[in-house]
Amino acid sequence: MQRLLDIVLSGLALLVLSPLLVPIAIALRLTGEGEVFFIQQRVGRGGQLFGLYKFATMLKDSPNLGTGTVTLRNDPRVLPIGRFLRKTKLNELPQLLNILMGDMSIIGPRPQTRRCFDAFPTSSQAEIVKVRPGLSGIGSIVFRDEEGLMHASEAPERFYDEVIMPYKGALEEWYVAHQGLGTYVLAIFVTAWVVLFPASRLAWRVFPGLPSAPPALAGSV
Repeated sequence: MQRLLDIVLSGLALLVLSPLLVPIAIALRLTGEGEVFFIQQRVGRGGQLFGLYKFATMLKDSPNLGTGTVTLRNDPRVLPIGRFLRKTKLNELPQLLNILMGDMSIIGPRPQTRRCFDAFPTSSQAEIVKVRPGLSGIGSIVFRDEEGLMHASEAPERFYDEVIMPYKGALEEWYVAHQGLGTYVLAIFVTAWVVLFPASRLAWRVFPGLPSAPPALAGSV
């Protein structure tokens, strides 16, 4: 049922959003480095790599510059139009194609690059690869301002590896343990809600029993 809903909803979304997607593609072609899409290898179901589609928001050689695949707030590698696309999450919309192709689901653990996936605790890695990664999910909802959290840290990469990823891994494990049609539908609703109201803590009321945030993140997520 979830796979059927993935196909129907992602197909409808592509049709409805086409008047928005086409102008974005044209704007990207005419600005920056002229690239429309950025395809990056991510870890998917079963630990297999797949090409994840995004609108191009950063310099083409970004993975080999600065902090690599970890992006900070006000990262100098982000293109001017890319800042808007990243802030509004519009850069993620091409992943609707990944959902249609079966690489992803609308809801699931966010697919990570190999470097970021390896930052998850081993126990979390083993659970995460049991399901399709998602366009959104529990980890994405809770960490909707991950770049801002890292920007506030004096050692952002260490903070990412030692604080963010262990907790995000626990959240993704919670999703795998509680996955089902009800969780799927509720997560879609909560995702839309927090896009409109970023400061909302609705997720904590809708999904009782979520792992508690560590002290370093208390009050921030």
